[in-house]
Amino acid sequence: MIRVLVVEDHYAIAQGLRENLEHEGFDVRVSSDGVDAIQAASTWRPDLVLLDLMLPRRSGFDVLAAIRARGADMPVMVVSARGSEAEKVRALRAGADDYVVKPFGLMEVLARVHALLRRVRADRLTEGAEEHYRLGSVTIDVPTRSVRRGEDPVTLRPKEFDLLVALCRARGAVVSRGVLLNRVWGYGPGVVTRTVDTHIAALRQRLEADAEEPRLILTVWKAGYRVDPALRAHPG
Repeated sequence: MIRVLVVEDHYAIAQGLRENLEHEGFDVRVSSDGVDAIQAASTWRPDLVLLDLMLPRRSGFDVLAAIRARGADMPVMVVSARGSEAEKVRALRAGADDYVVKPFGLMEVLARVHALLRRVRADRLTEGAEEHYRLGSVTIDVPTRSVRRGEDPVTLRPKEFDLLVALCRARGAVVSRGVLLNRVWGYGPGVVTRTVDTHIAALRQRLEADAEEPRLILTVWKAGYRVDPALRAHPG
């Protein structure tokens, strides 16, 4: 059974999420403070975390940092009353996979949960597949989710890696922001967010010789992004 950890200190919201997730067939555990959430994420090992940011004892950002510091790549969906763009960008940069602002529509949250878990199942089905790419001096090994620039390992956040692979799989074709939002984050049409651009900027900082003059990941004005086929992003 798929495990979902709900990290929420508001009792009514926590119980509403628990009841509806259990109705969907999930095994649900609720943590009402940050310290318990960090412990539960480590020992119970959920498949997905719904995470509030304003928590007693340790903040949601502390919880997220602790999860990612252990190398855990389970999806984390932030569910918070903080709705500013700065808060969303901060959470996504810290390793969140999705961000929902309170008050939220329950059906939307459940749909996003299923979208995140579909990607997890798809990743598990392809584990062990031989899929490797070379992008200039950068090598990407999909089965081990590892990246090297020359001889040096490069640490990417989970969504940064997924975004890089999505671009490589396009083999130099332009991929629109909307398509990337769907493939990497599971968003439907009509979603307006700077998430893709933020993650592209982070990839360039880590992979490009000069992030201000990128040669590996290129912007196509008003169309999207692509990798340069002359730099031979290819499987094998």
